[in-house]
Amino acid sequence: MEFIVAIITLTFLEIVLGIDNIIFISIVTNKLPKEQQSKARFLGLSFALIFRILLLLGIVWIIQNLNTFFLPLNNLTHEQTLMLLEESKTVLEKIKIIPHAVGFREVILFIGGVFLLTKTVSEVHHKMEGKETVYKQTKKSGLFSVIIQIILLDIVFSFDSILTAVGITENKPAMISAIVIAMIVMMFFSKYISNFISNHPSLEMLALAFLILIGFLLTLESVHAEVPKGYIYFAIFFSLIVELINMRIRKKSSKTV
Repeated sequence: MEFIVAIITLTFLEIVLGIDNIIFISIVTNKLPKEQQSKARFLGLSFALIFRILLLLGIVWIIQNLNTFFLPLNNLTHEQTLMLLEESKTVLEKIKIIPHAVGFREVILFIGGVFLLTKTVSEVHHKMEGKETVYKQTKKSGLFSVIIQIILLDIVFSFDSILTAVGITENKPAMISAIVIAMIVMMFFSKYISNFISNHPSLEMLALAFLILIGFLLTLESVHAEVPKGYIYFAIFFSLIVELINMRIRKKSSKTV
């Protein structure tokens, strides 16, 4: 059940948060002749999907395997340090131990959490100020050039989605499945998804709110403050259901006016 919930949650976030990627792809593919545009989208997103999965597996491997602490406490092992941290009864005791429980995993989680928080808060600010990202149309490009642009920009755009996956679940098959499903959906329904999100901007704002939550969760995990993932799933699905009900009410209200 947790596997299914993780896939559904991640797929939703990947699709909604991939709108900027879809907009960029539509801009760069418009530089090509019409008969080459669908080919460029398919090849670019296919290669981008491979790189995204490899990047995800690389980050997850680092988090799960490079677990040696930089400043071990009294030559204690990784497990002994974590056990000592868990058994600490006061906050002061935990604060004294935390500097000795920092390794590659903690650094990646902390940087990832701060990155998500900074990027998301900045995006929310732009939305509230009414500022939209503008992509400039440049001169005509070749098919190979456009494919390379799609791959490179997708790698840049993928950092927040990968960090989101790490914050949501530790199940690698669930992460990969969600990324593949979201990418396939974007390949075939990018135009419809973009129009739907444009007509319902509250869904994008909801997804950004979830990212703030996940960014905060990652920073907590970097200092070994574990939060059960079930709480995150519940918050996301409850908020989503409420928003869907609101959308239904707004649609009925607009018809009666």
